[in-house]
Amino acid sequence: MAPSITLKLANRQRKPPVKRLPPSVDIPNEATIEDVKMAIAKKAGVGDYNRIGIFDPETSKIFSDRKALVNAQSNVVSSKALLVQDLATGPQFAWRTVYLVEYFGPILFHALFVWIRPYLNIPWFYENTDKTPLTDVQWLLFWLFQLHFLKREFETAFVHRFAANTMPAWNIFRNSAFYWGEAGLLCALSIYATWSPARFPAEPRSGITTLDYVLVALWAVFQACNAIVHVHLVSLRPKNSTAKGIPSCIGSSLVTCPNYMFEVLGWLMVILISRDVTVVIFILTGIMYMASWSRDKEKALRRLFPDEYKKKKYTMLPGLI
Repeated sequence: MAPSITLKLANRQRKPPVKRLPPSVDIPNEATIEDVKMAIAKKAGVGDYNRIGIFDPETSKIFSDRKALVNAQSNVVSSKALLVQDLATGPQFAWRTVYLVEYFGPILFHALFVWIRPYLNIPWFYENTDKTPLTDVQWLLFWLFQLHFLKREFETAFVHRFAANTMPAWNIFRNSAFYWGEAGLLCALSIYATWSPARFPAEPRSGITTLDYVLVALWAVFQACNAIVHVHLVSLRPKNSTAKGIPSCIGSSLVTCPNYMFEVLGWLMVILISRDVTVVIFILTGIMYMASWSRDKEKALRRLFPDEYKKKKYTMLPGLI
């Protein structure tokens, strides 16, 4: 019979507590954090074990690596105890599902506006649309948006690996607001309007210029570089693992998160083609999020690989962030 250990359990917070939390749990000596969550959920009658959060008994920090061995956590071994918290009430959605829903918003809105545009009659925004069809530049922007978010959908479905399993179902509405609201509704409303800068930056603009072709070529390069980085990052995390590694790919010598760098550069090309303030608003909002995430990733790499990792001064944009 495999050796086991007994861990005392206590609620990390009084409100809301994990109802019917057992006083202790017996686990195999080689159990992972995920194994413990499953054992506690079963005893406590929690339907989805992903709702169970396991915390260090001394520091109260959550154990986010679900594949980490419990016997490798020094504070747990010394105290033979764990803190437990119900991370959410209600149903949970898989992270992959949330991302697929997020990225579908811009695809839907841009297709919808192009389809219903001839029938719209919104003062100042959409007037005489039956006499002002989309220009070549507007069609170009339509396809740039569609291809970008189709790429994201493909990567989410077939490339990315996630450290966590699920998140509260409510988060799908909060997280989708950015993409559906800004990249979707706001950008589509402006780009396909009859007064859009894609039509009239200074004078009527219907044809695609040489500069536009150059910008599209650069956009394609940055999209490819972004995809290369994503594939490399996946290679650092074996399947069914939450392990992390030190990135060593295109752009990683410059910044912590080269995927964010190429993401921003790609959108800069779209800004220059569209000359539309709504695209600027969208990417500036995105930069705020990415800047925070990239700083967190830099801190994590320094903590996990104090000797091997070469510290970066900039986390996503050389000379800026």
